[in-house]
Formats: sequence, C-alpha cells, structure tokens
Amino acid sequence: SPGLFLPQTTASASQERDAPNARMEAQGPLFVQHVQEKHPDQRVEVWFQDEARFGQQGTMTRVWAKRGSRPTQTKQTEYRWVYLFGAVNPLTGDSVALIAPTVNTFVMNAHLRMIGKHVGCKRHVVLVMDQAGWHVAKALKVPANITLLLLPPYSPELNPIERLWHWLREHQLSNRIYIDYDDLFESGCRAWNTLTPERLKTVCATAWIKRTN
Repeated sequence: SPGLFLPQTTASASQERDAPNARMEAQGPLFVQHVQEKHPDQRVEVWFQDEARFGQQGTMTRVWAKRGSRPTQTKQTEYRWVYLFGAVNPLTGDSVALIAPTVNTFVMNAHLRMIGKHVGCKRHVVLVMDQAGWHVAKALKVPANITLLLLPPYSPELNPIERLWHWLREHQLSNRIYIDYDDLFESGCRAWNTLTPERLKTVCATAWIKRTN
C-alpha cells in the first residue's frame, strides 16, 4: 500500500527472485531466443510491419496561425487511395517499404521478398505484424530468413509502426490536395523518403527489444 516501507532483507529477497526475469530481459523475449537457437549462424533482428492507407479524402491537422484568426484548409472528397507497406527495425532505423494500389497476398509476398533480400543471408528477421487476412493467407510465401510473429487480434497498440503512420499523416500527408493516383504515389514515396534512421528509431522506439548478439 502507499507509504509502506519494506525491510531491507525483504527487498533483497525480492531482487533475488527477480534475477531470472532480469536475465531473460537482457537476452530478449523468449520467442526471439527460440528463433536465435534455430538460426545460430544468423543475427536475429525484430522488425515491425504494417500497412497504411491514405488518399484524396485527406488528413486535417493543426497549423500555425495568428492568435484569434480562423485559418482555413481545403478538404478533398474524391476517392482514390494508395497503400503504404512498411517494415521497420526500431533498434537500427533500418526499413523496407513499398506503395501499391491495393492490399492482398500478392503484394504482401512482394513486400516479404523485399525484406528478405534486403537483410540478406547473415540476418534473420522476426517480423511482428497483425492478423490481417493477407498476413495469414495460405498463399503467403515467407522467405527462409524471416519468421512471422502474429499479434493478438485488435491490438494495434502493440505495433509501434502504427505511431509512424500517425507521424507521417500529421507531418507529411495532411492539409493537401492530390490530383490523381500518380500524385498520391509520388507523395507517398516522398513522405517515406523523408524518414531518417534516427526518426524511425525515435518514433518506433520499443522498450522490450534487446540486441541478441
């Protein structure tokens, strides 16, 4: 209870009981440890993957303006969209992304191939993502250097790349008009390419990820 001070001997005993947990935290999550045991010759990294849709409906955000004024922004009401597939390593800021006109297993397979080719044969990625239909489809082809870790249903708060979508919408993709699909495509490319490794490490920071080797 608040204000209760425990004897020093009790605190020491508690620290001893917590020692295995501390060791496990230093080594990384158990799932990652198991993957490392299966792939001892590769460096295991934890990445997060997700997709975001943005388009002509647009995103409104706050702007700087003179106190007391009422700044206006144009709101587009057309219906063209693009989908940004992203995967990020929050420890290093490494990333792989693509833009597509839709989301399905075919495009997801393309993104997985891109990630696998990017990390190469000396690294193995634990790819954390949600259970969207194209993430669990039977036709999904996972490269040999990727192991999927599916999040529980309805838990976007467990995927730090969700914060990245909010950041991009607020800082790069808001208060704008998009002429057509090509304009959306180019805007999405430019928005992603503004992201530096330091920005990705900051926005997607994840406390439970530890370096395994």
